[in-house]
Amino acid sequence: MRFGIMTLQLQSLIPSDSSAEQVISHLAGLDYAKLVRSLVEAGFKNIEIGGDMALFFPHTLQAPSIEALAALQSELDLTYSVHLPLWSLEPSTPYEPVRSASVQVMADIIRATLPLEPEVYVMHATGALAAEFYRMTLPDMAKAMVVRQFQSYAEESLASLLKKTGIHSRRIAIETIEFPFDLTLELAESLDLSICLDTGHVLVGFSGPVTIDQVLDQSGSRLAEVHLHDGPWQGPERKIGYGLDHKPLGMGDLDVGSLLDRLQAMAFDGPIIFELQLHEAIQSLEVVRKLRPEYLA
Repeated sequence: MRFGIMTLQLQSLIPSDSSAEQVISHLAGLDYAKLVRSLVEAGFKNIEIGGDMALFFPHTLQAPSIEALAALQSELDLTYSVHLPLWSLEPSTPYEPVRSASVQVMADIIRATLPLEPEVYVMHATGALAAEFYRMTLPDMAKAMVVRQFQSYAEESLASLLKKTGIHSRRIAIETIEFPFDLTLELAESLDLSICLDTGHVLVGFSGPVTIDQVLDQSGSRLAEVHLHDGPWQGPERKIGYGLDHKPLGMGDLDVGSLLDRLQAMAFDGPIIFELQLHEAIQSLEVVRKLRPEYLA
């Protein structure tokens, strides 16, 4: 199995115990390829590039940095995936100008990273506004109508993104986020997209009353990437656990062995990305090593 890690490593991006002047200097001079090399040296050769890096570190996804990342890829035999930006974007908002701008930002990131030949582009099909309405206390009929509207606008944005970039639809993997999984799956089926299973999001209830096994069953061959982290199970009462996901393996209710066995049985060969800080990812990799060492061969 191909375990990897995200590049959004806060300690590397914004070191603690630094003055404001030191932080500003560090941000301006951040060497993205150096950061990726350090992650590879820690044992991870499947790297998820964070599109949101462009928000605070625009130089990291500009041509010189991309060229350095491509050279590193060739030198170290890496594979990349890209998590498209989500901060400040609203691809499912009713406001068409905001949707269009969101699509343009994502299209720009896709074009910028094409030289890295990413296996998959992970995307949040809906934004913070949809999540806010999804968690509101509303009559069932009203909530169903509202989330369907967000789904419809998300579909428009996804179709526009595919048209703008010309990439194959299966290279876009929409993630299990704070939006009903059944509607996310409908989007994937409608546009022939892939799925990214985020284990922690499902566990804590972001994607509705659905289990990880159900997501795997229904995603089938659409599954293209897994975001691996732990959290408490939502329980039959579907109590959403805000802030309780993104825990190291073993710190929540994820049945790690069972999940890995399922992925093996599915012949899943996509990236399995620890959405954790580096020390947590190393700790989690040791959990995998103890439970299923054969999957690390």
